[in-house]
Amino acid sequence: MKEWLTARELAGENLSEIPSTERAVQLLADREGWNENPAYARRRSGRGGGMEYHYRILPTLARVAYEQRYRRVGAEPVQADNDEPAQEALSAAAAKEGAARLAITNAFENFKAGSTLRQTAALQIFCDKFNARSLHVEDWVVEIVPRLSKRSLARWLSKKKSGATLGVDRSAARKGSGTLDIAEDGRVRDFIIGLIAHQPHLSAHHVRTQIRAEFGDGLKVLRRGVETRVTVPPIRSIQRFIATLKEENAVVLTKLINPDAFRSHMKLRGTGTLRHIGQPNELWQIDASPVDALCTDGRHSIYACIDIATRRVIILMSRTPKASAVGLLIRKAILEWGVPTEIKIDNGSDFKARATQRLFASLGIDVAYSDAYSPEQKGHVERVIKTFQHDAVALVPGFVGHNVTDRKAIESRKSFAKRLGEDDAQTFAVQMDGAQMQAVFDEWARLHYQHKPHSGLKGRTPFEVAATSNHTIRSVDARALDMLLAPVPDGGYRTVTATGVRVANFHYLNGEILPGKRVFVRQDPNDMGRIFLFDNEEGEFLGEALNAELAGLPPEAFVAAEKAKQAELLKDMSAEIDRQRRAFRKGPALIERARDVWLRDQPNVTPLPRPSVEHRTAEIEAALEASEGPKAPQSKLSDQIKAMRETLAKEAAETPEPTAKVTTLNTRNTRFRRARDLEARMAAGETLSNEDALWLGGYREDPEYRAMADMKEVFGDRMKV
Repeated sequence: MKEWLTARELAGENLSEIPSTERAVQLLADREGWNENPAYARRRSGRGGGMEYHYRILPTLARVAYEQRYRRVGAEPVQADNDEPAQEALSAAAAKEGAARLAITNAFENFKAGSTLRQTAALQIFCDKFNARSLHVEDWVVEIVPRLSKRSLARWLSKKKSGATLGVDRSAARKGSGTLDIAEDGRVRDFIIGLIAHQPHLSAHHVRTQIRAEFGDGLKVLRRGVETRVTVPPIRSIQRFIATLKEENAVVLTKLINPDAFRSHMKLRGTGTLRHIGQPNELWQIDASPVDALCTDGRHSIYACIDIATRRVIILMSRTPKASAVGLLIRKAILEWGVPTEIKIDNGSDFKARATQRLFASLGIDVAYSDAYSPEQKGHVERVIKTFQHDAVALVPGFVGHNVTDRKAIESRKSFAKRLGEDDAQTFAVQMDGAQMQAVFDEWARLHYQHKPHSGLKGRTPFEVAATSNHTIRSVDARALDMLLAPVPDGGYRTVTATGVRVANFHYLNGEILPGKRVFVRQDPNDMGRIFLFDNEEGEFLGEALNAELAGLPPEAFVAAEKAKQAELLKDMSAEIDRQRRAFRKGPALIERARDVWLRDQPNVTPLPRPSVEHRTAEIEAALEASEGPKAPQSKLSDQIKAMRETLAKEAAETPEPTAKVTTLNTRNTRFRRARDLEARMAAGETLSNEDALWLGGYREDPEYRAMADMKEVFGDRMKV
């Protein structure tokens, strides 16, 4: 609505109490003093000059008629004032209702401003004209507020003045008070959300069945202190309730149901956590992912390396994820950028392989591992892989899409009849092999990505940051890198034997490395007949070893040459040792040298005598008694010895006198007689032979000897032995 009008324009409106000619309007303005009111009268800009007047300076009837003719309620989107509360918390319906009420209150305030009408009269006139559609109310306002009353308008004006929102979110007012919210003291609500987390694909029908199984057909509901039982709500109500639960608990349910989606889209990551990385090659991140494209030689994976400080990127294609691909990626990046200080990797088998760890250790690179299932900890390389897939890979022939949905969309570009009998290569127009695609991706990284402004670099490009850096590049010769990347057979460690170093059932000889030496082996990738040997502990290069058969050399001549090398080496090594050995032969004996040391080690201290007491046990007493001779009293003989003695006595009494002397060599009598003879010789001072002494000592410990001695003591000469 036009608010400022000239005298000619006012005359042309044919308003009540306003003249119909320009001059008459000018005279009216002079009489009423309009020109002296700076708020409603101003000089007209443009050619001709003159005055123009605000419509609010008009008489009441004229102003009301003018507003009725031109004011449109809700013609433009209504913007809340600074004091108007934000509407974000309201539902869409409540926000739209608030906007309609705000448009009406704004229209009334403009209608009332500058008039002499009382508030009650202004409210009545405005409502009458609104209801009569004399104010040109927009359709969307009429749809929300079809009829206006003085009381409603006065209430809205009061709420607007107090800063309260004009929209009413009725659903929010009822929030949390539904049957399923409060049934069984809230246990039904908890049961439903737990059921959704357990099986997200259950329908409302399934959920209703589970509610009945858990709580029965009637639910206890407490409203305003009165407890009642109600039937389980219908399926439609449960559908709305489940939708509300999923919306209110979207983050929690996503974390439980789809952890990958939660980590990708909802888990807090923060920004600027690596701002302390300021120098190129201070920190790299590497990761791998399948390429979203097919090659003529199959689908490949890509390994990506990003330098955090400059955001430069290296891409490497590989047929399968493996440790050798990681090594080749590191080689490519080092030759282009230099050696990094630290590399961040995940826990994949290709990154934790022994060969990868050995390469990092050989290059002096620190390794940091991200926690398991935490890709956000190396988010820079994850992000650049996504950028690469959506930017570079989407342009190459053979692109299969980033997910199943994309793949189906690409396949659907051809009718089923045209796809019938086609393979993937034909369907996705595969044209490039892995090497060709590698060349394309290298150009993408070199020509496009590194010259693209990066938000993490404050709008600068990776190329600019790297070019302006004054850091020192630590370079490595390509030949050394190739050697560090050479294949390592079966763990790599071997012990040199008389037949050389065994690798895959072949023996490699080097006469200058002696048997027993522990070595680390690398194979020559270009010559199966040659291996490289390194010291097991120091890592220094020891030399090459060859297999005559694989290297195409005459075996006999090769072995003879290596034997000659070993003989020459041993001759040089043994000369000094042999000289030292001869010196030992001419000197004092080793025992004499040791005795001198023992004497020097003797302490110059004489120990004081210590008090002692005689220790006695039953066994010690028995040993002392035995050492004094076989004089044990009869009362101390065991039952076994007593029985043997009685048997011997009986046999002795029944034995007739022999008519002739017969020598029995191995009877108890001859054994006892021999013992007596030896004892007599000892008593006479004769020294027994070792054999006799040992036999006598053993026999005197035998129960037979003690029994025979007791018998001799009892029967005397009557016992013939």
